[in-house]
Amino acid sequence: MSDFKPTAKTKIKRLNKRAHYDRQSTYAVLDAGLVAHVGYVFDGHPYVTSTSYWREGDRLFWHGSSASRMLKTVRGGVPVCVNVSLIDGLVLARSGFHHSVNYRAVMMFGQAEAVTDEAEKLKTLEAFTERLFPGRWAEIRPVTKQELKATMVLSMPIEEAATKIRTGPPVDDEPDYELDVWAGVLPLKVVAGEPVADPRLKAGVPLPDYLRGYDLEAYGERREAAE
Repeated sequence: MSDFKPTAKTKIKRLNKRAHYDRQSTYAVLDAGLVAHVGYVFDGHPYVTSTSYWREGDRLFWHGSSASRMLKTVRGGVPVCVNVSLIDGLVLARSGFHHSVNYRAVMMFGQAEAVTDEAEKLKTLEAFTERLFPGRWAEIRPVTKQELKATMVLSMPIEEAATKIRTGPPVDDEPDYELDVWAGVLPLKVVAGEPVADPRLKAGVPLPDYLRGYDLEAYGERREAAE
């Protein structure tokens, strides 16, 4: 995989030692996340819309209602900025100035286009479902033509991107290491709880194996290893 070339928009200047321009680092963050923020300009005003997303190869996908203002605006070739951020921990230093956050963040720029071919749209929606719940697409009722018509899928090539990552303990001023102040990292992680069945679930339907010990980030790691 070729690395991204830093551009005027993606070159990280502040704490550039945290910058990553390789696709492996970028895709690892994308595959571990679930929500992206899409920035665009509509009618002369800036907007940022949160949306779930998925990645297939070197393209990013997101979807929603065909009536969505964001989707209808963006599909017309309007430049977008898409950001995905993961918070891994709160960093407590010995001074307020050096408190920080451990994070992984990706910023991408590009133009999105609508996936109009019905077979391709179904294929991408299957990929999205399988990303979250491997094996579920074969279990659920097939998508109807009306549902497919009511759903818009957008695709954007991942060509202009930058990833920024902070890990590790706080970095204090040297004299402050002698202070009697606790310092370190409070790890944070999104953890799936116990599945709660629909009150109207048909009797005898068992819990799917893919919901046992569910871990979205672990799935992203397995996918990275497979690629």
